Amino acid sequence: MREVAAGDRIDQYEIVESLARSGMASIFKARDTATGEMVALKVPHPHFESDVVFYERFQREEEIGQRLGHPNVIKVLRPRHKSRMYVAMELVEGSSLRAMLGKPLPSARALAIARQIAEALVHMHERGVVHRDLKPENVLLTPAGQVKIVDFGIALDQSSRRLTWAGLSSAMGTPDYIAPEQVGGRRGDARTDVYALGTILYEMLTGNLPFPGPNALAVMRAKTDEEPRPLTYFVPDVDPHLEAIVLEAIERAPRDRYQSASDLLGDLRNPAAVPPRDPYAPRRRGGGRLPRRLIMPLVMVAVLAGLGALIALTGHRSPVRSLPVAPRGR
Repeated sequence: MREVAAGDRIDQYEIVESLARSGMASIFKARDTATGEMVALKVPHPHFESDVVFYERFQREEEIGQRLGHPNVIKVLRPRHKSRMYVAMELVEGSSLRAMLGKPLPSARALAIARQIAEALVHMHERGVVHRDLKPENVLLTPAGQVKIVDFGIALDQSSRRLTWAGLSSAMGTPDYIAPEQVGGRRGDARTDVYALGTILYEMLTGNLPFPGPNALAVMRAKTDEEPRPLTYFVPDVDPHLEAIVLEAIERAPRDRYQSASDLLGDLRNPAAVPPRDPYAPRRRGGGRLPRRLIMPLVMVAVLAGLGALIALTGHRSPVRSLPVAPRGR
């Protein structure tokens, strides 16, 4: 099968022009001859079309995309029939988040983008989908500033019961954005996406990554062995509330991070309510730490318990007995 080019027709779609090309597939702008609407087609290169594992990846991406329905997630369309391998999607005018990075973004801009990504993650996780490859290249931005999450090729579908190829189910994302547990070969869960979003927000606020390195191996080793540089290392006047949010999102141990995208979104919507923290303070490892939302209730319980014990002691004292008085000498 030859390469697709402008003027070709794939089922109901007429290819207009090429938009992007990667090592595995090309993205084309196409016209839906049934509706007249412009769409995007992701078409694999011919030598991948006979690859069973690659076919599994494409099928997974299409099935997951068709099941999701959120304004911050790319809409995957349902062709009337398919004669070859491709994914039809809504056409998003704009560019990837990567084009905006390289220097710090204004905090308000970074926060607006992070909130939309978090809203998309909440929607995905509620439906059993973990992206696992969240990175600036997979975050599209329209001219109006709307986020669109794309590329579910290595997403984990927790609701699927059909067999998957081991090479896909354990696939790992981009080294700069994967969580430490992915470095160790684990599949990851919702907290994996939380880590990736924390890393993206770190990069938006500072123009740098928390674990820069000369190569992928050095970056992955740093993720498992070192602490991230505080955001203030790069931007001394960064909002301390946002710094606290980011550092919690990129905690090394999953149990120490936000436990859900919903928890993270709550703080992103009201960062001023998040207490700043000392980024240089030693972190307790091994036993985890209590989620911040539980600390105050437990303090109140401890105080009330102490007051109760004090009341019990003062209210049930033993009566003071009169000591016998020695008789006076006659």
